[in-house]
Formats: sequence, structure tokens, C-alpha cells
Amino acid sequence: MAESNGSTTKPWVRWQDWLGVVLGAYLVLSTLWTTTNGGALSAMIVLGALLVIASAWSLAMPSSMTSEYVHMALGVLMFIAPWVLGYADLTGAAWTSWIVGALTVLAGAAALPEAGSMHRRGMAGQH
Repeated sequence: MAESNGSTTKPWVRWQDWLGVVLGAYLVLSTLWTTTNGGALSAMIVLGALLVIASAWSLAMPSSMTSEYVHMALGVLMFIAPWVLGYADLTGAAWTSWIVGALTVLAGAAALPEAGSMHRRGMAGQH
């Protein structure tokens, strides 16, 4: 059964989720060229990897509202991590976390209406 709204019903096409993959990978890889401490290194690798996983989940299941909320929660954690984990004084690592965190929240919020629409149409139960 094909839906009339085109690519929005297909997995692996939503730009917001691909942006999440790129942002997560960038956060992990940025530890190679930014000065970090233990907290920064841990936060950037773990949160970046979790974002890549959550983004893959969203790409595979585009009607999942939960995955978009997970994106936004990870973005908030990225944003507050420099203060909570004590690396706000490491300019490169802190700004990377703040920018990636803010963009992650925005991307997750941008995907919510489409995911919600698909969810309401009953796409969530299809395999």
C-alpha cells in the first residue's frame, strides 16, 4: 500500500534525522581536534554515539515520536554538559557541545510534526 504523500512515509529519507547522524558523528570526531578533559571527552563521545543511534532509529521508523523526543533530550544534555561536567572553560569543546546541542533540539522539534502525523495515521504499527 503506497501512501499519496510520497517520501514522508518512507524510511531513510527525513533530512532532520540525517542531520542528527551528521551532528552525532561530528560531536564524536570533534574530540580529535578540540582540547578536552575527561568530562568533555566522555560526554562528546557518548552523547554523539547515542545521537547517531537515535537518528538511525528515526530514519528506520519515521513514525516514531519517541525517537524525536530522544533527539531533543540528547540535545539538551549536550547543551548543559559543559557546565555540568566542568568543561565550559574549554572553548572549543564547550562551543561544539552548545552548537551541536542546540541544532539537535531544533532538528528533533522540526521532525515532530511529520512523525506525529505519520503516527496518527497508524504508520507506527506497520512492519
